[in-house]
Amino acid sequence: QVQLVESGGGSVQPGGSLRLSCVAGFGSSLGADTVYWYRQPPGKERELVASVTNSGTQNYADSVKGRFTISRDNAQNTVILQMNSLKPEDTAHYYCKLRRFGFDFWGKGTLVTVSA
Repeated sequence: QVQLVESGGGSVQPGGSLRLSCVAGFGSSLGADTVYWYRQPPGKERELVASVTNSGTQNYADSVKGRFTISRDNAQNTVILQMNSLKPEDTAHYYCKLRRFGFDFWGKGTLVTVSA
């Protein structure tokens, strides 16, 4: 069992920054698995934003390349999503996910709102 907890969401103006955290808590760990950040804008489907492997290889959706950075601290069981130059279209619930033994483990999400 893996329990993931996201934090760091909030409201910000366009052009601002937020730093989201995903922590494997309650005795669980990130292990050697790739960790993903997804988001779900209001009224839309969930979409992949970024991922980071155990060795630190990063991948990004085209819509966030150059603005978002994903990083990982295995010792702290934490994955960070640094979001800069935020746009209104980045408004969404953000979730982290880890796949282990064929199962997807999701956090409950954190809300990001970008508006003037």
